[in-house]
Amino acid sequence: MDAKAIWKQGMSFDGTADSGFTIRMGASAEFGGADDGMRPMELVLVGLAGCTAMDVISILQKKRQEVTGFEVRAHADRATDHPKVFTHVVLEFVVTGKNIDRAAVERAVELSETKYCSAQAMLSKAVEIEHKITLVEA
Repeated sequence: MDAKAIWKQGMSFDGTADSGFTIRMGASAEFGGADDGMRPMELVLVGLAGCTAMDVISILQKKRQEVTGFEVRAHADRATDHPKVFTHVVLEFVVTGKNIDRAAVERAVELSETKYCSAQAMLSKAVEIEHKITLVEA
């Protein structure tokens, strides 16, 4: 896998990778930026949420769960001193649907955590990742 950050101006960069997609990264005015893109650490957190979300929804579909809405909310606490790494992460899996089986969701989250999600496997070596499941009846 290859990726690069291409400097545009000031503290603005376009990130690209093998997939061919581009995402704007930037810094806040506080750090000399134009506040025109996602911060790199935000991208790490979004990547974690996306990785586990893809696993969980795929597993729930295979388990024939009637999911009508799904999101993974990721919250990370950060160290106050540089390099301001994540110190604790909470992933909340919000599953909306009809008669969703909690055990099926718990198993899907467990499989993502222990077997499938490479982002979670990597980050869990550096930070505690907590899981929370919220079911919403449609």
